[in-house]
Amino acid sequence: MEYKTFLPHRDLELFINCYWTLIVPASIETTKQRIIPDGLIEMAFILGDDIKRYTSADEFIIQPRALVLGQTMEEFYIEPTGYVNTFSIRFYPYGFAHLVKTELNRLTDKETPLANLFPKNDADELENLIINARDTKHRIEIIESFLRSYISKPLVYDDLVKNTIDEIILSLGSKPIKAIIEDKVSLRRKLERKFLKYVGVSPKQLGRLIRFQAALKLVLSEDPESFTSIAHQFDYHDQSHFIKDFKDFTGLNPKEFLNNEHMKLSSIFYK
Repeated sequence: MEYKTFLPHRDLELFINCYWTLIVPASIETTKQRIIPDGLIEMAFILGDDIKRYTSADEFIIQPRALVLGQTMEEFYIEPTGYVNTFSIRFYPYGFAHLVKTELNRLTDKETPLANLFPKNDADELENLIINARDTKHRIEIIESFLRSYISKPLVYDDLVKNTIDEIILSLGSKPIKAIIEDKVSLRRKLERKFLKYVGVSPKQLGRLIRFQAALKLVLSEDPESFTSIAHQFDYHDQSHFIKDFKDFTGLNPKEFLNNEHMKLSSIFYK
């Protein structure tokens, strides 16, 4: 399994967390992999064999080969049918909203074909260019050209959304939303509506995701701290609260997560 990440050009770093590639040779034995929420939106291109996404224990759909994975609040399973070769763009929470007019809560917890979000001719051309690109460097050049053509100019930020996201990230999700907006009820309702439109989840949900991901990195570190220490560091009420939150997002407690064969891919993504 070969997973690599690449930084975006500096004029896109406000929108994009990274580009990543994943290559896995075809194997006789394939294992379902559990994908866990991370608070980010992905645009992915499947360059290898088809990938199943399970909608229940036994039922699945075949993922679109050019797709956007919206915000997810629950874990889900995927399974390769053979050779895996994926190229993906990982957007910051507010990054993808600058490319489309679609309200992002409509994308939450599902994959949306690229052609449903951009003009079909543009989406089809982009997919063909990515498929036929020489290498990853060439794919990054192609996608960056595409993204620049769609990012609104002049760039318009919603200050309430941007400032709240900045506070959430700065505190690693530990600062309560009511503290960020000084407990103003009318402002909270406004913020909820704007977050669903521009981020895809509520401020509280994004805060939980950011805090969980920060804690997960410590769980996956080479020298992991005790769960009590992690809980304290990220302002969980106690270890039980931390474990409950962890289980809500992964379906497992931290001990079960480590070295779980269904979590190999998520462990690589978030270590």
